[in-house]
Amino acid sequence: MVTAMTNRPPVQPQSAGPRPTAGVRQWIGLAVLVLPALLVSMDMSVLLFAMPFVSADLRPTGTEMLWILDIYGFLLAGLLITMGSLGDRVGRRKLLIFGAIVFGGASVLAAYSPSPELLIAARALLGIGGATLAPSTLALIRAMFTDAGQRRTAVGIWTAGFAGGGALGPIIGGVLLEQFWWGSVFLLNVPVMVLLVVLAPMLLPEYRDPNATGFDLISAVLSLAAILPAIYGIKEIAEYGLSWAAVAALALGVVVGAFFLRRQRRGRAPLIDLDLFRARPFSAALLANTLTMFAMFGVMLYSAQFVQLVLGFRPLTAALASLPGFLAMPIGITAAMLIVRRVRPGFVVAGGLATAAVGMALLTTVTADTGLVQLIGLSAVMVGGIGAVTALANDMIIGTAPPERAGSASALSETGAEFGGALGMAVLGSVGTAVYRTQVLDDAPGAVPDAAVQAAGDTRGAAQEVAGTLPGELAGPLLDVADQAFAAGLRMTVLTGAVIMTIAAVLAAVMLRRVRQADLAAAAADRDGSDQPQPA
Repeated sequence: MVTAMTNRPPVQPQSAGPRPTAGVRQWIGLAVLVLPALLVSMDMSVLLFAMPFVSADLRPTGTEMLWILDIYGFLLAGLLITMGSLGDRVGRRKLLIFGAIVFGGASVLAAYSPSPELLIAARALLGIGGATLAPSTLALIRAMFTDAGQRRTAVGIWTAGFAGGGALGPIIGGVLLEQFWWGSVFLLNVPVMVLLVVLAPMLLPEYRDPNATGFDLISAVLSLAAILPAIYGIKEIAEYGLSWAAVAALALGVVVGAFFLRRQRRGRAPLIDLDLFRARPFSAALLANTLTMFAMFGVMLYSAQFVQLVLGFRPLTAALASLPGFLAMPIGITAAMLIVRRVRPGFVVAGGLATAAVGMALLTTVTADTGLVQLIGLSAVMVGGIGAVTALANDMIIGTAPPERAGSASALSETGAEFGGALGMAVLGSVGTAVYRTQVLDDAPGAVPDAAVQAAGDTRGAAQEVAGTLPGELAGPLLDVADQAFAAGLRMTVLTGAVIMTIAAVLAAVMLRRVRQADLAAAAADRDGSDQPQPA
């Protein structure tokens, strides 16, 4: 077993001296850590193209189809905090390898599932495996890269990989389905997981908290019982609007969450250290990351529908065409990493948020006649700003936390991102839908029957179906109204997102105005020198 990051005994660094720098082994290890992060993100979207093929082959009911799509994300979000804390206790590399085995085995099970029930079970196992992989990768980066500058670069690379997975999922899924059966989208995970299991013991250090207390199973259950209904309620509101079931689920999540926090404050073995939130860099970075995901997911969901429904591009074509826009993310990450060497991190985070706000504001010029190239160009400004924010926020979160709590800290970051994204899709999606419906009802041609107008006001897809039942002299004008209304909904969505990003920029600048990068590095050095977990 590898017992340290080098062949020599680990050196206990002092805050006043230079930080030990990572070598070739650590950078190769980083590449190994980026792969599972990319796949965990990719598996959230890769199934979307495969669902028609799954439906034709396995013939799931409507409820079963929803569970096939949703169970992965539900368990991933619900178990992040538990798995992050567990990694701090049993060892992050050990948990990473366990997660890779579960993820790889579940991928094979999903690929060859003969029934909807077995596919749902396989997707649930994928969610469990993903929850062990995601926080372990970021926590291991914290252990491997003790130099502040190198850690920022490593976190930036990890962030680009995680975001890239979400962008590549639809593209890779579409390409595979052109040549193979639907199970191929899952088998893609297997060789990467095998590679991770083989290389992790050779390249990655094992770190855990030597003073960790026992694992609190009751807290783990409360965490899951709080997050699952909250995510479910938000998702239901995003897809179907307000309902008693969705509100009840949200209320249940809040109530159980209160009991969970109370137990964390009083328990002997808390899953999360609430004292982390007293550190302003940690809480401000977590807030910035959550708000960024809120705005990004809401805007990108609506803009993706705009490209397909209004501009008329097929899903795979739209995914391929949007890929150049995602190249702005590594550009934004690189720029932030360079600027933060001379500018206080709070101002760089605020600048990234402001850039994202400008990009969203530029998207308010979009009309139903806007071309795809123009839309992608405007979106690139937003994506670049988001890249700068997420990279620096993740670095501040794991850099501020004590080394023995890096797993819990990274899990909190990703849980906040999950909540922010789900809430953004619900709130901003509702804003866009309300504007769309109002404008269709107000501007529909008078000759169109009221029942048809009401149906067309539900969604742009419904307007397409309604138009197919109308004479040509009415169908064309109704679709024109629907296109203009959907563009108006997009403009209001991005305007709302821009306002939220502007508020977040001001908060980041105020909350972090006195925090210097040198202060963060010195604090991390003190913690590493005094509280460094022993390599196992």
